[in-house]
Amino acid sequence: MSVVVITGASRGIGLAATSFLLETFKATVIAISRTRSSELDALATAHPEALQIVQCNITDELAFTRAIQSVPAKYGRLDALVLNAGTLDPMMRIASSDTPLDAWRTHFEVNVYSLVTALKAAAPSLRESPNGGKVIFVSSGAAVGGVAGWGPYNASKAAMNSLNRTLATEEKGKIISIAVRPGKVDTDMQREIREFGGIHMAPGDHDSFVREKNNGLLLKPEDPGHVIAGLAVNGPESLSGEFVSWDDPRCYEFRRPA
Repeated sequence: MSVVVITGASRGIGLAATSFLLETFKATVIAISRTRSSELDALATAHPEALQIVQCNITDELAFTRAIQSVPAKYGRLDALVLNAGTLDPMMRIASSDTPLDAWRTHFEVNVYSLVTALKAAAPSLRESPNGGKVIFVSSGAAVGGVAGWGPYNASKAAMNSLNRTLATEEKGKIISIAVRPGKVDTDMQREIREFGGIHMAPGDHDSFVREKNNGLLLKPEDPGHVIAGLAVNGPESLSGEFVSWDDPRCYEFRRPA
């Protein structure tokens, strides 16, 4: 049975992945989240022995480190780390004069520096995992794109992919590291884009997000969530260092059954 830490588990993709880890892959899950939700609490009620919820702000380096390091002390092992928590805020143009640089710093605290905190805390235990430790980065197509108005997000997801590649090299044979593009998923982040992105994004880009929602084309969180959960438990070494889409043929075995 795998022991998995997942961040940002209270809703969306993180909640779906947590559910599949518990119910399909029979993992023990430590869900680290800044907030709780009724859905996450319901999972804890249904799986009292297998799910532990830890409320923690991932930008609090000391608290976040302690939360992760407490896992092998309690469960005797740590097999996987799913780094899902993140933020889109602030949407802004790079040369905008109305968003202070501190907004960029705050964004990077959440989307980049917290990753380093987690990796430093988890790596010693992941290296000792009997089947090889796994790190799954929940990335985005923004990592290789350039959507106007998403300057901080584009840059932070590119940094995430770079960390993924470097970790795979540094921990070759010890930790399998995979970055996953979940696609356009019907989550709170998509709602933020539709409601507030029009001010900063190119009209055509913003219209495409509105149109895809209206036409029912957004993915359900369960689609990429199942793939992410499967990779956290059984991700192959052949994908280590790779940035893969959730529906990549190499991830086919981890897709949710129809």
